[in-house]
Amino acid sequence: MAKSPPIIYLNNAATTWPKPPEVLEAARQSLALPVFGSGRTTGSQGEDYITLAREALAGLLAADPPEHIVFTQNATDSLNLLIQGFLAGNKAGCHVITTELDHNSVLRPLHEFERQGRIRLTVLPFEDGAVSPGVVEAALTPDTRLMVTAHGSNVLGSVQDIHRIGEVLHDHGIFFIVDGAQTAGHIPIDLKNLPVDAYAFTGHKGLFGIPGTGGFYLRDPESVAPVRYGGTGTDSFSLYQPREMPERFETGTHNYPGLAALAAGADFVASIGITAIAEKAERQTAFLIRELKSESNITIYNESPSLPIVSFNIRGLENDDVGFILARAYGVIARTGLHCAPLVHKAIDEGTGCVRLSLSWFTTDEECRTAARAVKEIAQNANSSVGSS
Repeated sequence: MAKSPPIIYLNNAATTWPKPPEVLEAARQSLALPVFGSGRTTGSQGEDYITLAREALAGLLAADPPEHIVFTQNATDSLNLLIQGFLAGNKAGCHVITTELDHNSVLRPLHEFERQGRIRLTVLPFEDGAVSPGVVEAALTPDTRLMVTAHGSNVLGSVQDIHRIGEVLHDHGIFFIVDGAQTAGHIPIDLKNLPVDAYAFTGHKGLFGIPGTGGFYLRDPESVAPVRYGGTGTDSFSLYQPREMPERFETGTHNYPGLAALAAGADFVASIGITAIAEKAERQTAFLIRELKSESNITIYNESPSLPIVSFNIRGLENDDVGFILARAYGVIARTGLHCAPLVHKAIDEGTGCVRLSLSWFTTDEECRTAARAVKEIAQNANSSVGSS
């Protein structure tokens, strides 16, 4: 029986792997001792993982005050809470803007509300991997109340100019929600100085946490209504949800092992430094693109990504087949298909999908060389088959 090649994991834009040892240890330790939670136990022997995670994230994202960071299941959960909470009340029928670059975690709730007649929706096109602030401004109408968009594309690896877009929106009094699922942990985020009203993040990607964690930062809590109600461990005599942060949005028992891991992951990123992470990613991504460009039948969809994402197709092969060969013959774990971002693919590859390689801090130069060699060999074989047919 042939021995399987070692795993080269290049699907980090979905979920990072491996996790830092301290992340796994934090999750284990949180389960080895009794849970400590203010208002929920009389014990004080354990760590307050919720506070540790909140302070770690606040430091990494420059979010102030830390209490305005709310923990959820993931970025999708965060975006649903923010969108639904903002649209609650008297905003029925208002105009909302998003973009073709966005993930289904944004597109699906907004299209559902459009189908229900609750909003009018405009989806803006992109050029060179971004939507220009001028295009955003031209799309505004007197009843525009909300824009929701991705900070970084999970397909193209491009990063939006959310600072300039935010300035345009705020000049018109429009609420701005940013999906930071692909940028948190990869590039510097300074929420103190970014003109965004809410920023959603997930724990299991660039922050090196485990699945089932995420959250959002909300500048003005009164701008978004809670859409979940329940126990918080505080003010329990009241039959109404607390107005204070973060209890306004956090209900029920927290994911303590997940938040312990998330705190450790954020500390790990901070210990390396975002700049060092970004520089290594830029160098390795540029190497992959340079190598793949040498084969004429490989189409790369963004040759200058700002995130460690390389998306491509090989002419004459289905992207699913390329992914299968990469995994079985070379041990390279990639991602194929539409990546939950259908409008990007409609614009770049007529909706067929593509192969995506995505790196993390733990990706080695040798793994990049092996992956590049594998893709090139598959492309060369595909070229030979076409030429001989």
